[in-house]
Amino acid sequence: MSLTVDDLPATIRATKQEIKAQISDLEGAFVEVEELMRREVEEIQDARARRQPVIPELDFADVSRGAVPEALAQAIRRRGVAIVRGVVSREQATEWDESIGEYLARNRYAEKPDDPSLDQYFSKLDASRPQIFGIYWAKPQMEARQHPALIRTRSWLNSLWQHESQGTVHFNPDQECTYADRIRRREPGDRTLGLSPHMDAGSVERWIDPAYRKVYRHVFSGDWRAYDPFDGAWRPVTEEIPSPAVCSMFRTYQGWTALTPQGAGDGTLQVLPIARGVVYLLLRALLDDVPEDKLCDAEPGRALSVTPEWHSTLMPGLCPIPLVEPGDTVWWHPDIGHAVEDVNSGTGYSNVIYIGSAPACAKNTAYLERQKAAFLQGESAPDFAPENYEVGFEGRATVDDLSKLGRKQMGIESW
Repeated sequence: MSLTVDDLPATIRATKQEIKAQISDLEGAFVEVEELMRREVEEIQDARARRQPVIPELDFADVSRGAVPEALAQAIRRRGVAIVRGVVSREQATEWDESIGEYLARNRYAEKPDDPSLDQYFSKLDASRPQIFGIYWAKPQMEARQHPALIRTRSWLNSLWQHESQGTVHFNPDQECTYADRIRRREPGDRTLGLSPHMDAGSVERWIDPAYRKVYRHVFSGDWRAYDPFDGAWRPVTEEIPSPAVCSMFRTYQGWTALTPQGAGDGTLQVLPIARGVVYLLLRALLDDVPEDKLCDAEPGRALSVTPEWHSTLMPGLCPIPLVEPGDTVWWHPDIGHAVEDVNSGTGYSNVIYIGSAPACAKNTAYLERQKAAFLQGESAPDFAPENYEVGFEGRATVDDLSKLGRKQMGIESW
């Protein structure tokens, strides 16, 4: 599904007028939201100053035996971020890392041209253009996506969402669809991968797409306190303006699996761990100091920037993830602002496999048909620029490398 807009400035003006008419006291609502954000940020800063954890952490062993405390689940719903440790063994993660390196070297990936499409998607972000490896079908990637422990982790995280309401099943939390994404391999001293704070999964769409308007229906009707970031209603039917690197699947979480140790200073992830932080962005764009045909810095086909100019209250809440080890996983809600440190100041590589959670729903099942065709040919995944590097790569994964569950996740076999 895609969203077509013929005259974006006119659409933005009309949309803002309509939304403003629904909020009886926009300025008052924003003051309340801003105060909430200020308190959240102060709490984050205070916890960091006292060296207390900000991001909820749990062990996969507790997920596996159904023993995660409810208080921890509630903390994840509040922060929108979670670290699940020990999902795969250190040995397995290290083996995947080494195998990916061999796959890249054997097929002389370093000689391939950079992906120019990423310049457009990330060009509004302050730091340098990312250089993420555009491979999708290495055997370790496929093994990780279908690994039983990763599947169990995603299912549990999906259960934190409201996946059914008013007689409608929004998605199946226990059935995953593979979303083939890329890998990050960042060497010590690298300065080319930094990204300033942003959100994926839609920029201007969050205001102008009818389904997104219903996702945020409480915010746009003046009842922002009723907004639940983990309400799945309408999210699986949102539409995007097509662009390379814009995800057209519904993901309950973005995420990655660590292949090397990495933490603060190692050129890795930073997050704004406030699940309701998007409410601040949504209302901020409606205030009178923003031009009527603009939504702060939101532009189609680009990441949604979180900037000091427009979102100064949120910025001090940006914090790095704690040290993670190979086999640990990091997950964040699609409305969470996140960034990548400008420099890998560590002594080792900062490597991950990007694996998010995309539960079964009509939107995701439709995407699988396009992705399946790309997989069978070794072409780039449909959401990304068609470099098609792997068509002739030796050792890429085939259907024979998929487990029965892996074939279901890829749409090759039915559930």
